[in-house]
Amino acid sequence: MMAKIVKGSDFKGVVDYILDKGKGTQVVAYDGLFMENKETIAMSFNIQSQINGKVAKPVGHIALSFSKEDEPRLTNRVMAGIALEYMERMGIRDTQFFIARHFDKEHPHVAFNRIDNNGSTISDRHERLRSTRICKELTMKYGLYIAGSKDNVKRNRLKEPDRTKYELYDILKKEVGRCGNWNVLVANLKRQGVEVSFKHKERTNEVQGVVFTKNGYRFNGSKVDRRFSYSKIDAALQRNRYNERMGMTAKVHDVAMLNRPSGSARNELFSGSLGLLNGNGSSYNAADVEASQEMAEILRRKKKRKRGMRL
Repeated sequence: MMAKIVKGSDFKGVVDYILDKGKGTQVVAYDGLFMENKETIAMSFNIQSQINGKVAKPVGHIALSFSKEDEPRLTNRVMAGIALEYMERMGIRDTQFFIARHFDKEHPHVAFNRIDNNGSTISDRHERLRSTRICKELTMKYGLYIAGSKDNVKRNRLKEPDRTKYELYDILKKEVGRCGNWNVLVANLKRQGVEVSFKHKERTNEVQGVVFTKNGYRFNGSKVDRRFSYSKIDAALQRNRYNERMGMTAKVHDVAMLNRPSGSARNELFSGSLGLLNGNGSSYNAADVEASQEMAEILRRKKKRKRGMRL
């Protein structure tokens, strides 16, 4: 489960968007509004927002996204219950709202008045951090599907700066996995429109962090994903270098083994080199035998003549 929070100033615009008939919309919960039609709903919101005219953006709009794996469980009642609990935990209470389900996608929309029934402004302090934490808690509480990674996020539905952040995630995932040092990584990222800068420890050259800039948006590496902090990228690059060296060593060994004679070939070379001595090689043939016998006969005759001369 994820939540996208948007603030605005046009109640009619958000009402028209959420209640678009083309999206197969169905209202599953509401409070404090005249629900006769879209015009009366927008009018109700506007009247209450005028109680506190100091707020420039009184419109609250939340899109709650669920995984497709949860779709069989998400009846209107269940979806409305989760959305209402999310609003309560976010401090969105005592105000006008309606929750509508879009059947063309896997999520409901919440429209609410940031000016509550008493004319006070509903706080948006640290709303992103609070929303992320609450979504995780509700996901665990209701046993909703937990995506394995950012790979499952639907990029085409994202708006800036999340769209750029996920573009960076995809690029870094590929490049960090194949580069062997920072120079190569920085060069490859630059070719894809990503600038890299480093954070240093005060008054030293020690690097403490890395920042990626794309499309005018800056992100600390760890904000793109925890695996992309400076220290973790550096460790990954070192592993890549080590694996590359080990791979090259293995290739050299394989080539040497391929060029090394087999057992039978070694035996043939050994036999061939000693063939004249042990009589088992290709050099040992009938001509050799005959020549050896002739040489032996000559030597025998010389010895016989020598013995005769002594007598």
